[in-house]
Amino acid sequence: MSGVTTAPLDGGVSGENRADIQARTLRTDRWWIQPAIVVAALLAFIIYSTWRAFENAYYFSEPLISPFYSPCLATSCVSGSSSWTPFGSWWVLSPALLILIFPLGFRMTCYYYRKTYYRAFWLSPPACAVSEPHKKYTGETRAPLILQNSHRYFFFAGLVFNVILTYDVLIAFRNGEGQWGHMSVGTLILAANATFLWLYSASCHTCRHVMGGRLKNFSKHPVRYKAWTYVSKLNAHHPRFAWISLVGVALTDLYVREVAIGAIPNLYFF
Repeated sequence: MSGVTTAPLDGGVSGENRADIQARTLRTDRWWIQPAIVVAALLAFIIYSTWRAFENAYYFSEPLISPFYSPCLATSCVSGSSSWTPFGSWWVLSPALLILIFPLGFRMTCYYYRKTYYRAFWLSPPACAVSEPHKKYTGETRAPLILQNSHRYFFFAGLVFNVILTYDVLIAFRNGEGQWGHMSVGTLILAANATFLWLYSASCHTCRHVMGGRLKNFSKHPVRYKAWTYVSKLNAHHPRFAWISLVGVALTDLYVREVAIGAIPNLYFF
């Protein structure tokens, strides 16, 4: 407005209408709590999953198998845990290492998890309206972050493992003697784990793009458009499914382990 002047801010002005604020942030709330919780939660999962992968034991108790070891692809697998072992006997390390790279790659390249661990571990940025310590930003155009573009491929690989884990749920409708028509606590736990993994995948941004992201005319593709609308609704809850499925897969593995070592029984409903 004509005739109106603005007093300079304390600390001077660096550039037009830009305050020269030396403080890292003017926020007065405890903005650091959320990044700290994320660091603690992700570190706990990394430590637990790494320990379980190298423990290489207690991952199968008929008919339950841990999601960390499914499918078990080496002949070193516990007897009865797998009937297909294409890696034979030459693989001497833990069978879990053959498959964990795919679900781990899917989560590490996930758009939501990128934001989460960029903020929590790299402090880039740690929170809204909080300056980051990095002097330079190159985005995901250079190594190693350019590998984030592999997310779409890990997404399809993750769908394969979701199918396998769903098959494990069906197998869990047997009892310890291999007889069908029975349901246990383990059956429900495996079913819940598979369900939340499907929801995590279906709510993924890549899934939404696959359904309708490249369509120019929705009216010519009514089926894909309908699927896109459903996935779009799920997409709003993607962070929630990301955390529930992460905790769920760890708890499922823990349950199978406790049953396998005899610490708890796998109670049957019928």
